[in-house]
Amino acid sequence: MGILRDYFTPLHTSTKRDYLSRMCDDKVACMKVARKFGADFWDGERRYGYGGFKYDGRWKPVAEKLVRDYHLAADASILDIGCGKGFLLYELRQLLPKARIAGLDISAYAIANAKEEIRTSLFLHRAQDPLPFDDKEFDLAISLTTLHNLHLPDLKKALGEMERVAKSKYMVVEGYRTEEELFNLQCWALTCAAFFTPGEWVWLFNEFGYSGDYEFVFFE
Repeated sequence: MGILRDYFTPLHTSTKRDYLSRMCDDKVACMKVARKFGADFWDGERRYGYGGFKYDGRWKPVAEKLVRDYHLAADASILDIGCGKGFLLYELRQLLPKARIAGLDISAYAIANAKEEIRTSLFLHRAQDPLPFDDKEFDLAISLTTLHNLHLPDLKKALGEMERVAKSKYMVVEGYRTEEELFNLQCWALTCAAFFTPGEWVWLFNEFGYSGDYEFVFFE
């Protein structure tokens, strides 16, 4: 089993959220729009998702920590499962110009609007489907705030594929520690399908054979 990391949380906690307003804003209809992962989810109104997912350089510190802690060589191979617009892969490419990067996402809109410099390295694919890569082909596979969108059977498949194709792994999922955090998560989440405590997540990792590192984001 891997270790608990703290790379993504500073970005997550820097955003202010009005939980009750989202819950009371025709949330079921907004969830249906968000789960299409189209333009509304990424760049539409905040009620449907990000409210504008633009490049602003905030992913650079995360990329620096990944390079440092996973001892990524200049020619490392890195896979991002649920890459979105590829901003983190872009930062990794800036730090490691000779690295091989690849990213997959279910959103055709996100890939079409990815950073131009790395767009050709991204492809449309579901995380739970067999990945078109050999065993241990990548030095590092990452997945940030993606896999909690899967129901358990698909989550097992996705974790199995992530485990198979990479030597090192790091993932971020949403979780909760208290009743208050569960309530906030249920108010805010538009696409989440797996609502678990950290202990439950770790149990699932062991059950599904995932040996990589992990991080939880909480809605305090």
